[in-house]
Amino acid sequence: MAKGTGCRLTWVDENLAKLFYKLGVQVAIRPGYFLLIPPLIAALFATGFQQIEYEINPEYLFSPVNGHGKVERHIVEHFFPPNDTTRFNVGRITRAGRFGRVIIVAKDGGTILRTDIWREMRVLDGIIRNATAEYDGEYYKYADCCAKWQDECFRNDVIELDHVLPEVENGSLRLTFPVMFNPVTWDTHIFPVNFGNTVVDADGTIVTVPAVQLVYFAAADSKRRDARGARWEEAFLDAVGEAEDSGMWEHISTARFASRTLDLELEKNTRTVVPYFSTTFIIMVLFSVTSCMMGDWVRSKPILGLLGTVSAIAGTVSGFGFICYCGVKFIGINLAAPFLLVGIGIDDTFVMLAAWRRTPVTLPVPERMGRMLAEAAVSITITSVTDVLSFWIGLASTFPSVQIFCLYTGTAVLFTFLWHITFFAACVALSGYAEHRNLHSITGMKVKPVSESDEKSWFYRLFCTGGISQRDPYNPRDNKEHVAMAFFRDWVAWALNCGPVKAIVIVVFAAYLAGACYGITNLKEGLERRHLSKEDSYSIKFYDLEDEYYREFPYRIQVIVDGPLNYSNRTVQAEIENLMTTLENTSYITSPLYSESWLRSFVTYVDRNQDYLNMSIDTEEDFIKTLKKLYLSSPNPFSLDIKFSDDEKHIIASRFLIQAVNITDANHEQEMVTDLRKICRESNLNATVFHPYFVFFDQFELVRPTSIQCMVLAALVMMVVSLLFIPNVLCCFWVAFSVISIETGVVGYMALWGVSLDSISMINLIMCIGFSVDFTAHICYAYMSSKAKEPEERVRECLYALGLPIMQGAMSTILGVMVLYWAGSYIFLTFFKTVFLVIFFGAMHGILLLPVLLSLFGPGSCCPDDPLDDDDVITVTDGLKIDQIRARQEARQARIPRAPHLMHPAAYNLNVPHAHPHLVLPFGAGNKNKQWEAPAEKDLGLGTSAEEESSQSSSKSGKSGGGRTNNQKQKSPRCFQPPHLMEVYNNSGYVSDDEQRRWSRHRASRGDEVARYLHHHPQYMGWYRK
Repeated sequence: MAKGTGCRLTWVDENLAKLFYKLGVQVAIRPGYFLLIPPLIAALFATGFQQIEYEINPEYLFSPVNGHGKVERHIVEHFFPPNDTTRFNVGRITRAGRFGRVIIVAKDGGTILRTDIWREMRVLDGIIRNATAEYDGEYYKYADCCAKWQDECFRNDVIELDHVLPEVENGSLRLTFPVMFNPVTWDTHIFPVNFGNTVVDADGTIVTVPAVQLVYFAAADSKRRDARGARWEEAFLDAVGEAEDSGMWEHISTARFASRTLDLELEKNTRTVVPYFSTTFIIMVLFSVTSCMMGDWVRSKPILGLLGTVSAIAGTVSGFGFICYCGVKFIGINLAAPFLLVGIGIDDTFVMLAAWRRTPVTLPVPERMGRMLAEAAVSITITSVTDVLSFWIGLASTFPSVQIFCLYTGTAVLFTFLWHITFFAACVALSGYAEHRNLHSITGMKVKPVSESDEKSWFYRLFCTGGISQRDPYNPRDNKEHVAMAFFRDWVAWALNCGPVKAIVIVVFAAYLAGACYGITNLKEGLERRHLSKEDSYSIKFYDLEDEYYREFPYRIQVIVDGPLNYSNRTVQAEIENLMTTLENTSYITSPLYSESWLRSFVTYVDRNQDYLNMSIDTEEDFIKTLKKLYLSSPNPFSLDIKFSDDEKHIIASRFLIQAVNITDANHEQEMVTDLRKICRESNLNATVFHPYFVFFDQFELVRPTSIQCMVLAALVMMVVSLLFIPNVLCCFWVAFSVISIETGVVGYMALWGVSLDSISMINLIMCIGFSVDFTAHICYAYMSSKAKEPEERVRECLYALGLPIMQGAMSTILGVMVLYWAGSYIFLTFFKTVFLVIFFGAMHGILLLPVLLSLFGPGSCCPDDPLDDDDVITVTDGLKIDQIRARQEARQARIPRAPHLMHPAAYNLNVPHAHPHLVLPFGAGNKNKQWEAPAEKDLGLGTSAEEESSQSSSKSGKSGGGRTNNQKQKSPRCFQPPHLMEVYNNSGYVSDDEQRRWSRHRASRGDEVARYLHHHPQYMGWYRK
């Protein structure tokens, strides 16, 4: 039966708190085990990097696993398998294959139809053909590995124009577009293949040509040929690049590209962040060490700040190594994860140290460790579970790059969490023992508290004081309030409680949503090739020239019709012709002049020459017989477009070619593919359209629905997790509101920041779901579960408890990914932009927006306050001493089933006097029990239990007991009753509601006495005035 109060179900966090309490105690008793075993496990998992396998194939990583393009390619290759050694045709390829492309432009920006330019082009062609590659001990050139039609390598016949170029220059010969026969070599020049942005006059004569491209294909229809072709591509890139960089060209400028360019640039691109690892480590160490410092040199934890960073790195290495052991290939974008994971780990460090500081300083270390993990581990469990689940939900994506990254990163987050609650917790325990002995946090020397150092020098008081006085542990000089936490309570909360400020926040939020919605309307989709390269890559120049000059005739699209059709049937012929005409009439396809249809050509030829040929095509048998005799008797490209049955009596598949025209950008490509596929689906024929790049274009079609699917699923899971760990229905409503608002802002403003919706940004959007929950859930629940009646006071309480941790967590995460901004890579720049947006928006929602909205629209409290027990009223009477108050409170604890608050006010470093012992937990907070007290002098190595107590500490414990009887001193501490999560927030340095009511009841009759008390304790003046 789940425990509940009102609309809260608390069994999950209560049981987790009990579990982590026991873990904290064990870590404090035996810190050696937890210090040694995790590093050994990390070293073991780190050996998994020996099994690492890299995956750099862009097609595999950034195209959908089961995309339409891959299905279409399977259909084409099933009927028309590629043959690069004897039947290669560039318009009929099914894969990009192995190739090299060079775009040539004139340095002066003029036409390339000049003799001096063609002379240098001839030299360039010779350099490429003579480039030598090596594979498996064999050295070879282009002629040895080229793709061939029969016995001839694929060649660029446009170079043969140099035979007639002088006549072209003097105007005696005109080049006709799009096709021309060379009168010298008798080559057929198809100019759209080679010329870019050709200017043609009204008669179809070429006027100027600003660019020309040369293309070289290597055979790649087997694994060995593919490997040899890949090596030749590298030689090609090196040869063309060396010629360009050496300045040997006087008249031309070149840009190169090969099929391996994407692979090589992606690998080079991702490895550019490796030098930034050390910089990030230094930045994060400095930030964490600085954030863990305070004016008290005993309670400062600079070394723990360093060890928190080390713990995060060890968890990341362990998680990555473990996945490598599982055989999952490693991808370059995984290198962005450590920058993010270090920030997440340091965030957990701050949460744990904040929880440690909130435990009473007079408790023994094991008890403090138990309470610290009971509070902090539940908190970081929530954030870790949401982060891990949000990453693992990415496994539902259809993009392998998203799946692999999310698997590696989610597992690393899990390992980082485990390392923090074991290894780092043990480090906190050792630091706690040092703090118990009043040792300096850096030098390790025993020092005196501020209250006992008046006679010391100014240097000693400034750099060597800290801790508490054993004689008076709660004196205000040794328990100063945390300045940053007070800032959020006294200034930020005060400002947000002002009406004009609330109005400004609402207006800014409305403007924020308006800007986000505008950005969403301008969101681009798909990962462009140029984004896989660095900004200074040679490929960027090629992409720019290709987009400028070769967008007019970009894609030669194949149309496949399969199935047992009788091609002699005029109805079948009409249906195929109707399909071709419909495709050609779209805005994406040029005129039939550029199409290739063996059926159209064959039937037209037979009909026109029926009398001369004296052949029939009226029956299927006659049709096939005539087709073989007239069109397929000698090798020609049409022979690659007809697939016969095994008995050669039927045609089971046909291929036709159409030419795309004026496709300007990625969105246009998406529209083209979608519309052409729709036409094929609506046809009565079993038709398919295909181009090798359609495999990449599928991301345009699937990236939006896949992103929405993953984000919705992640959001639903986050709501369930929030309801389990932070069990408040209204809180989950506000968390859902915040997640939707933050995700909307991230998507909208990343579009305005130049980030497209692609597989890279999809990773970040899925990840952002978990991060947005981290920032908002606790603020919402802190407000909803506060016992304060006034909205203004609720705002003060939640910001005091959570304002500083949110800012520290946000700064640590942003600092962790900040160096990615200078990596010079779209991939890592996208990571920085999206992480920055979600962290910034999440922090602003948590610190500014949600407190305002909750104060305006939130209910007073999810659960009513418990009725006041008159027996618990403490009145301040004349002559009532501090020890008497403490004794009375401890006597009442036997009747109190559960303490309403977790911490002593001194744990907040607040200037709260020890005249309010009702804030102390009944777990033995004022009793250094023998069960837990560990003498600091004992060895804390492997297996040390630290269960015994020195006689000195026993005497001190007896002194702190005040007026307790001997029986009371011998009582065992009460069993641990884990506080509900918000019972931590409710005692964030404030006097409780019960205390306020006691003061209100007493002040009427004891005005003078209260006035004297408030004069010495002004921090309670606010409640007295109420």
